[in-house]
Amino acid sequence: MFLRRLHAFALTLGWLPWPILNYRQWPRIRHKEKRGVTWEEHQKLLERENEPERKAFLELLWHMGAAQIDLVSLMAEDIDWKSQTISYRRRKTGSLAVLRFGEEVAAILRRLPVGGPLFPNWSKISSADRAARFHNRCKVLGISGISLHSYRYAWAERARSAGYPERFAQEALGHNSAAIHRAYAKRAHVELPPLEDYERDYRNKVIDLPRTAAL
Repeated sequence: MFLRRLHAFALTLGWLPWPILNYRQWPRIRHKEKRGVTWEEHQKLLERENEPERKAFLELLWHMGAAQIDLVSLMAEDIDWKSQTISYRRRKTGSLAVLRFGEEVAAILRRLPVGGPLFPNWSKISSADRAARFHNRCKVLGISGISLHSYRYAWAERARSAGYPERFAQEALGHNSAAIHRAYAKRAHVELPPLEDYERDYRNKVIDLPRTAAL
């Protein structure tokens, strides 16, 4: 992938008078299959984590699905306790993410600082270092195929499996594109109800309003 970029860059600047390989001759780029963290894997990671701040970090990753750099950069001022929402600008795209939380997340947030950074110590470490420590922990536990970013995939998959409206999930994760969001949730297991049952439930929910006589 990077050799192809370098080749295109050299052609653009005129460093190469003619392409070495044409577009069809380049090998096809094959990306690794990405998936979300399972509940069982998440529980193993929590049981092994003894440091309170890092444990809360993993818990919020599961409930929020935020990118690690966005979550670790959260401030206490980003929390609106009155409306029970957390809002922040994504570091990668600048898009606004707004997530409404329940009692489980509220209990985690109450264990964190009431002012300033929510993760004062963990935020001082680089993203690469956090990723490396997470990888080593997974290796010790015999977990493979996931990274910190896999929590983002897990949230999208869970939302789709639960029937959470896509537009709400996009806003919570800060996805501007529906196509990107669907790529995150593509491995979700969705059980579709029979159409006849769905129609029956829909008819039962319809309320007939009384008709008034025309004057």
